[in-house]
Amino acid sequence: MHSKEHTGQTDNKIAALQVSAVNRRFDSTDALQDISLSVAAGEIICLVGHSGCGKTTLLKIISGIDTPDSGSVFMNGQPVVSGARFIEPEQRRVGVVFQNYALFPHLTVKQNVLFGLRKTPRAAASGRADELLALVGLSHMAARYPHMLSGGEQQRVALARALAPAPDILLMDEPFSNLDQGLRQKVRGETITLLRKLGTTVIIVTHDAEEALSAGDRIILMKSGRIVQQGTAHDIYDHPNGRYAADFFCNFNAISGVIRGQMIETAIGIFPIHNPEMTDGSVSMYLRPYDVVPQVDENNLQDTIEGTIISRHFLGEMEELIIRVENLQMPLRVRTSVRLPVNRQTIRLRLKTDKALFFRD
Repeated sequence: MHSKEHTGQTDNKIAALQVSAVNRRFDSTDALQDISLSVAAGEIICLVGHSGCGKTTLLKIISGIDTPDSGSVFMNGQPVVSGARFIEPEQRRVGVVFQNYALFPHLTVKQNVLFGLRKTPRAAASGRADELLALVGLSHMAARYPHMLSGGEQQRVALARALAPAPDILLMDEPFSNLDQGLRQKVRGETITLLRKLGTTVIIVTHDAEEALSAGDRIILMKSGRIVQQGTAHDIYDHPNGRYAADFFCNFNAISGVIRGQMIETAIGIFPIHNPEMTDGSVSMYLRPYDVVPQVDENNLQDTIEGTIISRHFLGEMEELIIRVENLQMPLRVRTSVRLPVNRQTIRLRLKTDKALFFRD
């Protein structure tokens, strides 16, 4: 996974995609506000955020389906939107995989792939379609129709069709959301492996935090038409720059408190924080569910708090507990691999406050 932050041109090389100061407004809504980003050749970007944050609008502007009110878009150093210049979608060498795959029901699998090669001589197009179907493992289904395929197979046909003309950039809009959870992970893994093998430059739009963390070289998080934070999966997960970024990627426990020195005073106790950057004042302390740790050793209960288990969900390797703690407004969410007795009602918890994130109130 790439660890380099990308802002502006990449290593003095021409970026595969350069979006600069793009704005788009619909009636009274600012769908995109001053969006700038750069994508390196072969990089896989995940564009994430809640519904209505502007990610699909940005995808439409990159593909040419929509036009920005201001700003520019360059591909491989060439302007496709800049001032009065506008390159039509079919001339942009951009492939698109839609959420619903948009396969033609009256065409066979191979004919669907050939649709992306309409301007290619017939023999060459047929060979290219066969090559792509082999690549996605569907050669044996070339003569079938979309309704005869599973959701995962339809997704692979849509991918093969988008890749057939060898686009410079592949745009994928929620490409795995129509698949059930187990199949989604498998198809996503196979798709990303294939795209990396081909060296394709990809932008994936998703609202799924887990998908973004597992799929992209870099994540771009959006909110209300703006880019909130961007970085590698590890960067953005470990070092969210605000509450929105923190909450998007993890179900944190938020506990209000006041920092004095290297201690935080809360309604449920005073705890050490081991964070020299934090100065005194009111904060929200964010703890991940696995940093609230059940204590089963009765001889090691110092600095623990007591809670009452109000629900528990067994997840296989892990169990998620919802625990009510006296004087705490919201119950704590705990994830643990410790097997607790089924009839357990009260529990002692240790807060790993050295792992906490802090945001000013």
